[in-house]
Amino acid sequence: MSRVGLAPISIPEGVEVKVNDQNVVHVKGSKGELEETIDPVISVEISEGVINLKRHTEQKDHKAKHGLYRALINNMIEGVSNGYQKKLELVGVGFRASNQGQRLELSLGYSHPIVIELASEIKVATETERGKNPIITLESHDKQLIGQVAAKLRSLRKPEPYKGKGVRFQGEHIRRKAGKSAAKA
Repeated sequence: MSRVGLAPISIPEGVEVKVNDQNVVHVKGSKGELEETIDPVISVEISEGVINLKRHTEQKDHKAKHGLYRALINNMIEGVSNGYQKKLELVGVGFRASNQGQRLELSLGYSHPIVIELASEIKVATETERGKNPIITLESHDKQLIGQVAAKLRSLRKPEPYKGKGVRFQGEHIRRKAGKSAAKA
């Protein structure tokens, strides 16, 4: 039994939710607009500011989709009302980040700078303070998109386990390894 799928979703003030006959959910709020196509085995019911999702059978696949689509719709509502934010920290000597609009330029110890053009739905900000690691802040109303972009940036230079250098999420704990120990003579 999907416990996630059974939980109702309350619609906050200023958020508009519509479901058309092709099972496409449109969510519109102050931060933006999102839409998601729902599988026909799940029906979406909106009544008195609450969304309930119902499945027609007890098949394992339908139970999984019940929880999935409930979580996706909840993330859409949360995104258009509050938005999402991810912070990435660049740890390493000479690692730098700068941006002009949607263009992010990174120096990550390679022989060339890495330039990435970000989607218009993502707001990017970089801050560099003397004596501290540079921080990249990503903000968006689309949780899936911001997670994908943050993962892509992290994959450019993953944190290594010996010194901890690389791009990491702020507050992420990196398991460290001991280096080589001197030979005993």
